[in-house]
Amino acid sequence: MKSMETNDWLVLNSIIYKIYTTKELDGMRETLLEQLKLVLDFDSADFFLAGEKELSLISPVTYNCESVNSALYDELDYSRGIMYSGKSMVYRETDIISDEKRAVTEYYQKVYRPNNWHFSIQMILARDKQFLGVITLYRTIGKDNFQYEDIFLLDMLKDHLSFRLFQEREKNADTMEKVSVRVAVERYQLTKREETILKLLMEGADNVAICEHLVISINTLKKHILNIYRKLGIRNRVQLFKLVREHEE
Repeated sequence: MKSMETNDWLVLNSIIYKIYTTKELDGMRETLLEQLKLVLDFDSADFFLAGEKELSLISPVTYNCESVNSALYDELDYSRGIMYSGKSMVYRETDIISDEKRAVTEYYQKVYRPNNWHFSIQMILARDKQFLGVITLYRTIGKDNFQYEDIFLLDMLKDHLSFRLFQEREKNADTMEKVSVRVAVERYQLTKREETILKLLMEGADNVAICEHLVISINTLKKHILNIYRKLGIRNRVQLFKLVREHEE
């Protein structure tokens, strides 16, 4: 990529402005990919959101390509551990696996080869240890790899995008309809032990009381509670009480 010129900075400033001011999230994502093309050379792109109830990829917005099957993407992507780490970052695939090795992977053969792609760069979006989404930009076979200047440019956008996605998730959580414990257990596939702990939490029991009642350690209880939060797509007890009703109807 060429050095950043005045026009590039103007485009970048416009992108940041639209990240915050475009009302519809999908509209913002589409505009982002279109405007990025003005300052960064790529041939195709996709922008996935993170599933709120589990570690998954949903609602893709694409540029100049069909949507990659998210299940295939999630199953075969060798950068899965990085993607779900809860940290925002920008990296080239060749930074985590050699070009020779990635060219013979099943993922490359099933996703890259049919689309005539070779190099890619990814922007992982996260905030407060929550994975929120991922953007991947692709270059076709025959083009040079992305450069560190490209990483620098995307790095300037990742925190803005992460904050916007975080705001959307918080807004959705605030407007979410409350469900009963029974419905939560069925909908989010909680285990019997998680169901028991959820009931006790909704009754107002503190951690010490729950541990004594179930004869488990505080560390074991914390693991169960974190699993409940993960399955419900929440982060703390305040959000739990916003999502689940205290009493069955």
